[in-house]
Amino acid sequence: MAKRPGKSSGLTYADAGVDLETYDSFISGLGAMVRRTHGPRVIQNPGGFAGLFRLDYNQKLFKQNYVDPVLVACCDGVGTKLKLATEMNDYSTIGIDLVAMSVNDLIVQGAEPLFFLDYIAVPKVYPEMLSAMVNGIAGACKDSGCALIGGETAEMPDVYAPGEFDMAGFAVGVVELKKATDPLRVAPGDVVLGLASDGLHSNGFSLVRKVVSHAKLDLHKVYKDLDPEQPLGKVLLTPTRLYPAPIVRLQRAYKVKKIISGMAHITGGGLAQNLERVMNPQVDAVLSRKAWEVPPVFKFLQKHGKIDDAEMDRVFNMGIGYVLIVRPTFAEAVQRKLEKLGEKVCVLGEIRKGTGAVKLK
Repeated sequence: MAKRPGKSSGLTYADAGVDLETYDSFISGLGAMVRRTHGPRVIQNPGGFAGLFRLDYNQKLFKQNYVDPVLVACCDGVGTKLKLATEMNDYSTIGIDLVAMSVNDLIVQGAEPLFFLDYIAVPKVYPEMLSAMVNGIAGACKDSGCALIGGETAEMPDVYAPGEFDMAGFAVGVVELKKATDPLRVAPGDVVLGLASDGLHSNGFSLVRKVVSHAKLDLHKVYKDLDPEQPLGKVLLTPTRLYPAPIVRLQRAYKVKKIISGMAHITGGGLAQNLERVMNPQVDAVLSRKAWEVPPVFKFLQKHGKIDDAEMDRVFNMGIGYVLIVRPTFAEAVQRKLEKLGEKVCVLGEIRKGTGAVKLK
């Protein structure tokens, strides 16, 4: 007589801590969030193992074709800002950070973001938490003009303890070779423009969390000398500003003239170190500290952590999130265009003959 099927006594994936049913349910619900980032260059591939993106496209569909296209790629994470998100139980903004940290680097090369992929590793699939993350990623991709065409959610209970997780992002863009930025183009007389940051962005959070712990600050408390309406934790979680939309639109306004000599995304290392990366050894950047107002969050952390000025400059963006070096003839026009696009812009200084140094006075 044949045995009736019954419950297996063997081990299952669920016994190992991985719930495939919850995972599959979460993944199947992501479609709407992902599709809202898609444009006509994305080729739909339901059930595919990879995303498809059209690079050589039909001229009738687009206003701009590339003659000598070069792919530009970069990847990044969010760092220990993730720990703060966990402490605040707020995962609504770190997906924005994840996208911004890659696409802001990508546009420095003069590139247009094309598509983005994410990787999220968790001890267990928590649909509400992960949905908040992916929603942030999708929204940032849409705002940056790039498609979210894939990703991976890895459930690894033996690697990540409850409450811990990690995420990484990977962006690909394209630039016309003759329009790509080149440090050799930076010349004496060029004007250095700074675009305001939205706060800390996603750098220096190991030091930020040390200040919070050392000074016994309460993440859920409202500090009136910082922000009279938001608790400290919410202020610190303010997402990284997305610069692709205004920068790409600016470059499209100058299809022939090379008005931009160089650009820099101000991340770890601060204004000086990141600007030095896009200059050549024959020039210096001479900048004035009086050109912009340092946002309250930096002053707050410096006071409570008793951090010296040099360390603040080395770790944080101090209120300048992105820098453009432009030809002097076009500096005022560029500033006006960026301000009309919603950016707060200041003239930081100018390029002079030198040895590749940034002099902040």
